[in-house]
Amino acid sequence: LKAVILIGGPQKGTRFRPLSFEVPKPLFPVAGVPMVQHHIEACAKVPGMKEILLMGFYQPNEALSRFLVSAQQEFKIPIRYLQEYAALGTGGGIYHFRDQILSGGAEAFFVLNADVCSEFPLQEMLEFRQQHGDVHSFVILGTTANRTQALNYGCIVANADTQEVQHYVEKPSTFVSEIINCGIYLFTPAIFQHIGEVFQRNQQELALEESSNGWQRAEVIRLEQDVFTALAGSGKLYVYKTDGFWSQIKSAGSAIYASRLYLNQYSKSHPERLAQNKPGGPVIRGNVYIHPTASINSTAVLGPNVSIGEGVTVGAGVRVRESIVLHGAALHDHTCVLNTIVGWDSTIGRWARVEGTPSDPNPNDPYAKIDSETLFRDGRLTPSITILGCSVTIPAEVVILNSIVLPHKELSRSYKNQIIL
Repeated sequence: LKAVILIGGPQKGTRFRPLSFEVPKPLFPVAGVPMVQHHIEACAKVPGMKEILLMGFYQPNEALSRFLVSAQQEFKIPIRYLQEYAALGTGGGIYHFRDQILSGGAEAFFVLNADVCSEFPLQEMLEFRQQHGDVHSFVILGTTANRTQALNYGCIVANADTQEVQHYVEKPSTFVSEIINCGIYLFTPAIFQHIGEVFQRNQQELALEESSNGWQRAEVIRLEQDVFTALAGSGKLYVYKTDGFWSQIKSAGSAIYASRLYLNQYSKSHPERLAQNKPGGPVIRGNVYIHPTASINSTAVLGPNVSIGEGVTVGAGVRVRESIVLHGAALHDHTCVLNTIVGWDSTIGRWARVEGTPSDPNPNDPYAKIDSETLFRDGRLTPSITILGCSVTIPAEVVILNSIVLPHKELSRSYKNQIIL
């Protein structure tokens, strides 16, 4: 068994700015650990997992290399990064590196998108395939969305008895199905034959259109639109429906929601990562992650859903809720931080209030997903969580509401609903 984690590259992640300026999005900390570490942890738990491959077109940089080395040591499993020479799409990348994936005689492999947060029921997908499909069938992880939100995802129509996928439509314009694609797949080497057919077809089409301006590439292949749509109804593709949590992490607002889901899971999977109320320590409400190097005043109140990075200092009487505070930040006495991501090495002055509007799914609808909001609606900034880029300084006694502050800014007054360049 192997696993491939698709981490994308620098041209995307625009919705994740200004946080993606400082660190590749897959390394952004969610619930205290880099986003992609949750995937690696889940893959490493599967018996028989021989290797984990990260695939994307980020330039291999120091942060990524450091992360890979420490993850290999922690999970005792070979982890490599394969760099694409261009954005090849979800199918093109794995097709390009098919020899690497199959080396050592891989009988099956998982493909996971890095920008999802999930319980990752990988073992269950393996068992499901043994019970349902033949050995050469493929499995998509699916979950239930509500009717209106399903249109934003790949929709799957499956046979109710066998779970065989009969119809697949990526982001349909009208309602197709409430079962959506979670971006987590289990393939066998046979998938490369199907991707290869798409590749051949693309090449033929490009040869016919020689006049095209050459920017299209036959190698750009999208698993969802190009491969699953064709495979549906052929008896080879099955859907395993999960009731566990799942969410996309497209925007910075969805990172706070994903953090909540993971912190919640820690009570079962990693209780040691959750902070406890101790005499002489800060007041902890709900699930809170605090890095061991952070220094927190005993009169601070943290939680629920708070993640405090390394080297953070939190002063007296500080209140933090539904927020991610990244490494090196300083919250001075009596600040209030709600629904906010505080960037690396940022400083919030005394008695300041930094607050955003949560972009949570509807709590009364068990199938609601998080809406990936656009930044602007009708020319106005959509109220969402507040984001401070790295090294932002907020003065004492000001209020910052629903605003995005780009890195290295020193503010002098209060702001509301603004992007501060």
